Amino acid sequence: MINAAVILAGGLGKRLYPLTKVLPKPLLPVGNNSILESLIMLLKRNNVKTIYIATNYLHDEIVNKIGDGKKYKIKILYSRERKKLGTCGPLSLLKDKLTNPFFVLNGDILTTANLNDIRKYSIKKKSILTVVTKEINLPFRFGKVTTKNNYITKLEEKPTYKQEILSGIYVCKPEIFKFIPDNKYFGMDDLIKKLMKKKIKISKYLLKNYWIDIGQLDDYEIAKQKKEAKK
Repeated sequence: MINAAVILAGGLGKRLYPLTKVLPKPLLPVGNNSILESLIMLLKRNNVKTIYIATNYLHDEIVNKIGDGKKYKIKILYSRERKKLGTCGPLSLLKDKLTNPFFVLNGDILTTANLNDIRKYSIKKKSILTVVTKEINLPFRFGKVTTKNNYITKLEEKPTYKQEILSGIYVCKPEIFKFIPDNKYFGMDDLIKKLMKKKIKISKYLLKNYWIDIGQLDDYEIAKQKKEAKK
């Protein structure tokens, strides 16, 4: 059973300026709740009992808004970075707390992911890291030309390419801390590359549910519009 989760909420959110000059990205509203509150409720629905929120930028704003979790009926604790630690480094500050498998979620995503299914899958695969991926469509701005012997044989007008990406959802087992440096800037991509270099297997779960990354203004507007449409 996975009872704990870490939400990474320490980023500056520069791509969402000017909105994030006074409000941390995870507290941006989407519908009736902030992004962070939506993640908290997702974790609660999936039987997580304790959430650690890793903060840095505008830490006090997050604590004042979210509190200890009583209003959400879930236990919430905080881990504050004193310097930038990236998307994986903050976990090193919690290694004494996370002695059982745990979820890690980026604090700037919205999703209806079934974390219970992901939990079961990760246990079955027996790897120390399960990476949840999402398949997205990437539009190409130009017409793609295929040629042979200097003659055009095929033309695709602005084709769309499918790409599998990191969704910002992970399942980690405590053994992972052997590969995360203490209190140093370290990204999830660094961790994945390090494990691959050591030939340690990393399991993958392809997410089929709704998912959006709210890292840029355009994406944030899309998320808000979808919430409004559901009302």
